[in-house]
Order: sequence, then C-alpha cells, then structure tokens
Amino acid sequence: MNPLSPYLTPLPLIAVLRGIRPSEVDAIGDALFAAGFRVLEVPLNSPDAFDSIGRLARRFGERCLIGAGTVIEVADVARVRDAGGRIVVMPHADLAVVREAKRLGMVCCPGVATPTEAFAALAAGADALKMFPAEALPPAALKAWRAVLPKGTLVFAVGGIRADNMAPYWAAGASGFGTGSNLYKPGASAEDVAKAAREFATSIGGLKR
Repeated sequence: MNPLSPYLTPLPLIAVLRGIRPSEVDAIGDALFAAGFRVLEVPLNSPDAFDSIGRLARRFGERCLIGAGTVIEVADVARVRDAGGRIVVMPHADLAVVREAKRLGMVCCPGVATPTEAFAALAAGADALKMFPAEALPPAALKAWRAVLPKGTLVFAVGGIRADNMAPYWAAGASGFGTGSNLYKPGASAEDVAKAAREFATSIGGLKR
C-alpha cells in the first residue's frame, strides 16, 4: 500500500500552512483535524518551520502525516525528519531530494508539470506527484497524464485549488488536492480555518458521491 493512502481518509486533501507560526499550530491543527484533514504540511519558508513541524508531530503522532513543503535543499530533508516530520513536499522535481527522502524512509511528493518530470520522479522513488501549478495545468492535461502514468499513481492537483474548483480535476483523475491560501492565510484564526476546512470537506463529499 502507498504510505500516503491511509491518510487520504476521510479527506484526500493536503493542508499547506504557509506562513504559520509555532504559536498557532496547535489550534489550527486541531481545526483541520476536526474537519477531516490528515496530511499537514508546513512550508520551510514559514517562520520557525521546523519548530512548527515538531509541535504538530508531537500533537498528532501517527494520526496525521506531518511534514514540510517547499523543500529545496537536500540537507533539509534530514532536518525535517529530525523535527518529527514524515513527508517531504516540493514545488519541483529535484531527484536528489526525492532520493534522500526515500533513503531516510520518508514519504515524498515532488512537484511536476510535465510527463517527463513525472516519470523521472517516479523512477527516483516518489510516492505521489504534485501537479503544480494546477492553475497553469488544466484538467485535460491530467486526463492525458492518466493515460500513460502507471495505474494507481497518486496525483494531487495543487496551486489555486478552492472548494469550488476541484470537480473538473477530480473527474480527470486527481487522487486529491493540496490547498494553501484558500484554506489558511498567515494570521487567520482557528475559527476561520475551521470554516474554510468544512467547505472543502463538503465539496469533497459531493465529489465522492
């Protein structure tokens, strides 16, 4: 089984908490968990990102897959692991980062924008693909990818994803979605995030029916 799969229930969604501060992560994490999110990513260009990753990892343990986004440097992969993170998400397909994540036993989801990048990332051991930026890659592109990618490949549409624009990507074969600023913006209250999270959950529920 793909190591990501157990965390795609109840929601096949990855929360991208760009800009979050350690003092916020407990309340925001609780709000997301209550709505059904089980994969939480703190981009490394957030303030004190490793501290936030550690706090989330300690709070949720095995109940959530916690890790880092915007992992650019190979050396940061071990830092994510040492902080308690178990997933590395990237905006690009640096195969050295993919291989290091897999060497350390972590889940890795690199960003890809072409079939060439997708196949190279899978060959390097990627567990899933981040179709990024989805805003520039229409659902028709994903449908074409699905015709050639190995059956069962997890593909997440990320970039500009809102509760009201997931349906075409889902119909084209998306395994799930990553969402950032439409779910959480720096300084947002836990109540605001909870409201946005429920809207995403409702939309996904409609797609699954």
